[in-house]
Amino acid sequence: MAKLIATVNVIAWCGFWAFGYIALTSQTEGGPNTLIALLLAAAGGGIGLMCWMWLVRHAEEIGYAPRHPRKLPRNPGEEEETV
Repeated sequence: MAKLIATVNVIAWCGFWAFGYIALTSQTEGGPNTLIALLLAAAGGGIGLMCWMWLVRHAEEIGYAPRHPRKLPRNPGEEEETV
């Protein structure tokens, strides 16, 4: 499954860059063509980001990458707050 997600990730980012380039360099008279390229670039970027986040979590789960500490480190001299 990870290889499939990695392949989808690469294809999605390629679509993001290709259609993003088309959207940015198209003529202003392009109208619907520019809008379609912009929507495809946004979809590619969104799918690529979701796949990348899945791959990061998967790498942490299987031990390939170290888990990122989700908390900020405590200061050694900081006093505890009492309520």
